[in-house]
Amino acid sequence: MVPSTDWLLPKPAESAIFRALPEGGVLFSTTSEVYFGVNMVGARIWELLPPTTRTFEELCATLCAEYSDVSADVIRGDARKFVEQLVTNGLVIPPRPEDTPSDASRS
Repeated sequence: MVPSTDWLLPKPAESAIFRALPEGGVLFSTTSEVYFGVNMVGARIWELLPPTTRTFEELCATLCAEYSDVSADVIRGDARKFVEQLVTNGLVIPPRPEDTPSDASRS
């Protein structure tokens, strides 16, 4: 069975500070003191994290509408890699199991 692509997005960590710049932005973790530079798309993904969008598919749908010259598959792949980098660098907090929306598979 292929896992759903409609997974919940991680939330920005309280220790993460984002600063928008003309060419993208910079993220800073106050706990690890790591700077993370992002391009314009990375900055947009950061802005779309919860509470702006809740699921990965919502985020990708918004990006697809804004970047219509890029295929949905490329957007999904790049967005997934970027979110994984945010998690790895402690800039976001992955959702807890109890945050998962109820569906037919849960009873």
